[in-house]
Amino acid sequence: MAHPSRGHAVKAVVALLGALLLGGCATPPPASVPPVTVVTFGDSVPAGTACHCTPFPDLYARMVSPVADSVNLAEAGATSADVRRALSGAPARDAVRRATVVLVMAGANDVAAALDDDDPYAAPVAQVGRNVTAALRSVHELRPGVPVLVFGYWNVVEDGVAAGDDDNRRAAAVAATAACDQALREAAAATGVTYVDTLPVFKGGTGTGDPTSLLAADGDHPNAAGHEAIASAAYAAAH
Repeated sequence: MAHPSRGHAVKAVVALLGALLLGGCATPPPASVPPVTVVTFGDSVPAGTACHCTPFPDLYARMVSPVADSVNLAEAGATSADVRRALSGAPARDAVRRATVVLVMAGANDVAAALDDDDPYAAPVAQVGRNVTAALRSVHELRPGVPVLVFGYWNVVEDGVAAGDDDNRRAAAVAATAACDQALREAAAATGVTYVDTLPVFKGGTGTGDPTSLLAADGDHPNAAGHEAIASAAYAAAH
């Protein structure tokens, strides 16, 4: 006949071992992952003009996280001054405060206007540098430490087949684009953010290739393949 107290003790030990085994095998609850919010400022390129496709900021956001939120505040025709001005308004400031990544692409419209008027573009380029630098500093003030990507251009005006055969205009566009990109690169360096060079994306390592296959019919904006290429370049630069 079993001793009553001994039977209770055995049952207690078995129960304890079972609890320990279950506890050891149980999968811990997943850690809470903060939501990804990509906020974008800029002109018609990040806005997706002429593409009728998903623009690169949205594509990039999905690369970062399938459930990322893309807040695309880019607008066709926007200049660097417009981006700087936007960051003084409540909607943009609220968006930046909850951002986990900020994208900025602006300056082409500033420089293209001078190029089209045959005016020297040194002054617009300098203005691009000042405005984008100020905009980036505003972002850091609103959201200290947030990763920021600043994008350069492959051309500040039309390119590829749509650009035509005017060699003088093509040469002027190349020079103006290089100056604009340098201003953007310096703004990024001055504020400690990442610069994304789109020239090799569209024109290859030599910077002289034909970008037509990545451009919309107007030759001035990316098509779907172009937006995918920019998004991939952004992801490679930041991850």
